Amino acid sequence: MLTSQSCSVMHDMSVTRLFFKKYSPQKLSGVKCRAFKNTDFVRKHILDLAPYQPIVPFDVLSEQLDIPVDEIVKLDANENPYGPPEAVFKALAQSKFPHIYPDPESRRLRAQLSLDCGIPADNILVGCGADELIDLLLRIVLEPGDFIVNTPPTFGMYAFDCAINAGRVIDIPRGEAPGFKINVRGIQEAVREYKPKVLFLTSPNNPDGSIIDPEDIDELLKLPVLVILDEAYIEFCNSQESRMPDVLQHDNLVVLRTFSKRAGLAGIRIGYGAVPLWLMNYCWRVKQPYNVSVLAEEAACAALESKEYLQRVKDLLVEERGRLFSKLEQFSSLTPYPSNSNFILTKYVFSLCDDLQRTDETHRVTGDAAELKSYLATRGIIVRYYSSPEQLKSCIRISVGKPEHTDRLISALQAYFSDV
Repeated sequence: MLTSQSCSVMHDMSVTRLFFKKYSPQKLSGVKCRAFKNTDFVRKHILDLAPYQPIVPFDVLSEQLDIPVDEIVKLDANENPYGPPEAVFKALAQSKFPHIYPDPESRRLRAQLSLDCGIPADNILVGCGADELIDLLLRIVLEPGDFIVNTPPTFGMYAFDCAINAGRVIDIPRGEAPGFKINVRGIQEAVREYKPKVLFLTSPNNPDGSIIDPEDIDELLKLPVLVILDEAYIEFCNSQESRMPDVLQHDNLVVLRTFSKRAGLAGIRIGYGAVPLWLMNYCWRVKQPYNVSVLAEEAACAALESKEYLQRVKDLLVEERGRLFSKLEQFSSLTPYPSNSNFILTKYVFSLCDDLQRTDETHRVTGDAAELKSYLATRGIIVRYYSSPEQLKSCIRISVGKPEHTDRLISALQAYFSDV
């Protein structure tokens, strides 16, 4: 008796025989293949895609600057200068199963995150950094040509991943410094006109460290758009609570977090998000099955168990942020902006006359932030600089380091401005 499976096999074999009969080597011998260009194989929207500009790693910096790694003060990537807790190193050293594929659902880590965030594990998704989750979510929701709403200046990964997924970006710029407030009305109008799938919000925002008023987030959650709220730096904000629990009440809210800043695991690549259950269903379908390695999950679990260390390091960085801000304020050519994160955005603007006060903006011109960055690099101090958009023109972003890092930075700035 033939089963449906055996009938299917026989059908497949029949199709195969017909194919080889029609396209036998003898019949194909005179067929000419069409000419092609290598780029014919590339999706059209990828052809002109500009690559993301990542941070230069330590060893490459050392070689470029001819400065030993341990003498470089790296303040350009908002990394945690204290590194992970000791428990992480022990967990990595004692790992027993690196030869076995990891749990595709990261169940142990999600259970611990459930306790840490106060939401069910079923609503938690773990990824190879929050960056992976941004791309994953856009792959799920974007059709080619769909819109997202972006609020620049902000994290560049949103627009980059949108472009990779053949989406289009509607930019609703933030307000001027130092507040960098989002334009709620502009976002509402853009949603009505363009019907975007996704709205990206970042609080605290990168690169300026400003936060979004909770009332503004509540207002935007009323819109028919998926709101992805990036809270990568929320641990350094003493005035605002995480919105992760709100995912349970809002089907159009996703909140992303990371272990890179809080726990010093930037090199391990581990991030997570709170996701509505309906969307989790599709995340499980699309997610790479073994995206989070055994070592990454063990490191993250060990970090979560080191709550006292995480709190102590957070307090140290917040305290040093205040000290760094005060030191930067002492330079008449620098205007640091208040920050709720582990970095400070600083405008380089100098007076045309030495006796002009900081408040006399009519006789002040923008400084060359690229030149300042290059000078600091010769002293082994690495910061980030911006030439665009307009709100960031002639700005440098300085990550908060240890006190000795601040001291070296301030010493180098004093030397630089004494020669300007």
